[in-house]
Amino acid sequence: MKTFFQKHIITIIGVAVGLIVGYLYWHYVGCNSGTCAITSNPRNSTLYGGMIGGLVFSLFKKEK
Repeated sequence: MKTFFQKHIITIIGVAVGLIVGYLYWHYVGCNSGTCAITSNPRNSTLYGGMIGGLVFSLFKKEK
């Protein structure tokens, strides 16, 4: 029986990549006025990036 980590390694990697990309997007692009809902705050941008990364990488997961 596989562990949770072994079963979902692709999704976990996707979340990690998404977190990094989300933070880098906030850092280099961001929102100057502060009115942008996602990119005005590094926490929001990072969490949103992690969510999207996990969803996109989970598309490549092979099901039996």
